[in-house]
Amino acid sequence: MKRPILLSAMLTILLVACSSKPGAEAASVAEPTDTIAAPAFNADSARALIAEQCAFGPRVPGTEAHRRCGDWIETQLRRYADTVMVQTAELTTFDGTRLQARNFIAELNPQAEQRVLLVAHWDCRPWADKDPDPAKRQQPVMGANDGASGVAVIIEALKSMSAMRPNVGIDVLLTDVEDWGESNDDSSWALGTQYWAAHQHRDNYRPIHAILLDMVGGEASVFAPEHFSLQAAPATVRLFWEHGRQVNPTIFTLERGTAVTDDHVPLQRAGIRCIDVIGTRADSPIDFLPQWHTTDDTLDHISTTTLAAVGQALLNFLYSL
Repeated sequence: MKRPILLSAMLTILLVACSSKPGAEAASVAEPTDTIAAPAFNADSARALIAEQCAFGPRVPGTEAHRRCGDWIETQLRRYADTVMVQTAELTTFDGTRLQARNFIAELNPQAEQRVLLVAHWDCRPWADKDPDPAKRQQPVMGANDGASGVAVIIEALKSMSAMRPNVGIDVLLTDVEDWGESNDDSSWALGTQYWAAHQHRDNYRPIHAILLDMVGGEASVFAPEHFSLQAAPATVRLFWEHGRQVNPTIFTLERGTAVTDDHVPLQRAGIRCIDVIGTRADSPIDFLPQWHTTDDTLDHISTTTLAAVGQALLNFLYSL
């Protein structure tokens, strides 16, 4: 997944500034008349959803594990969403590999005019190129955190929302072929998201908020405001971090974040103001966790404390609208 880009600017300053000037995108969002208390997020259930994905093996596009996990994701979405669409495409990677990809799109409250988009990628990286053991760098990544955690939090949240509906419409986009990228080519990442951005499931689709969840289950994670998110959607960042810090101010920090090449970037280029909620190291919020792109990205390093913080912040955010 995506590479962090080091910045010298203090993003905390930008976040504080945007709290007093929420940005143009907030002007079109109607004030809610009645909010609903958010349900409790079940982190143990979310962790079990990660385990189910990992049980298929690494979900590298083109493999049987990938195919079977995709079928499982579709089944889960059909259990809780009102409508489910499967977007198929043949995508060509930077190394010329042609892959049959599936993006999964689900809608809750399809009649609602104001909508929120929730995004995660579900595929795994083919090579553990950051593994400390050179002998393992051609092995696939299990992707418990980098892939499965975002999917799990969204499905678990969707489960709660199907039982107690929020005021807004919810759209889920689970994208394929995110992690088959090359470090020196930003355009080689997020191919499934790039495809959806060019072939959106609804005409003139413009959600009031869009939230990407990536690496949201790792132990010893923190979440710092990401640079491109602050540029594109400062009001969404401010509101999400307000809820995050109410849930767990240690995990949701106002320290300097970084800029990340991730699924939110092609969405932003398509006119959708998407933020990236992405886990980084507690001792260095501009660096990814040590398991990133290694064979050690396994269920052993998934924390229910992290899942609970992100999942509850997400539900609190959605039910505040």
